[in-house]
Amino acid sequence: MNIAIIPARGGSKRIPRKNIREFGGKPMIAYAIEAAKKSGCFGKVIVSTDDREIAEIAVCHGAEVPFVRPPELSDDHTPTAPVIAHAISHMENNGFQVDLACCIYATVPFIRVEDLLAGLELMKKGDWHFAFSATSFGFPIFRSFEIKPGGSVGMFFPEHFKTRSQDLPEAWHDAGQFYWGKSDAWKNADRLFDSHSTIIPLARWRVQDIDTPEDWDRAEKLFKVFWEKEKDVRA
Repeated sequence: MNIAIIPARGGSKRIPRKNIREFGGKPMIAYAIEAAKKSGCFGKVIVSTDDREIAEIAVCHGAEVPFVRPPELSDDHTPTAPVIAHAISHMENNGFQVDLACCIYATVPFIRVEDLLAGLELMKKGDWHFAFSATSFGFPIFRSFEIKPGGSVGMFFPEHFKTRSQDLPEAWHDAGQFYWGKSDAWKNADRLFDSHSTIIPLARWRVQDIDTPEDWDRAEKLFKVFWEKEKDVRA
């Protein structure tokens, strides 16, 4: 069985209650749950949370909350992989065989069903440990620089100062939407950014971290300007 696991702890500090805060007329977490259910990819759509209110809202939108996430997996420093591994182990300990688990973050209003399906197809066709959403940087990272304590600048890759932008390789980064993975890959904490992983490419405008109030405002503007125009392509 394939399962979707949506991690959604209750202790967000920079944007309090962001996982269930209203966005576009519904709780933020609803977008992840609805996309997972509409995709038809999953035998179960599970929310891993330590928060009663999040659990109630998740259930109202069609997810299952079969356990309360333990405190040691609910602090600010807990990585994602142990949370997903915990959910997989819980399901297996209760008689379910988990083949693939897809971690879907709770703050993904730009998620598309077709991307989840593309990820599943990649996992079926190749011997990948992971397939995850990613997008390209808008500017060559090899021309990037830091601002030093005294205000001066220094290139991270000074050897590329004279290299034309068009001659530099394209760089990509994690889009922070979803991550398909084999059950064992999650439980073994395999490294995500490695040769055993592949990507589902997303357009840059559909990628927005939502960690600060500024991020939230930008996501709302993008949603209004672009996303509502795409109703005809959303499943």
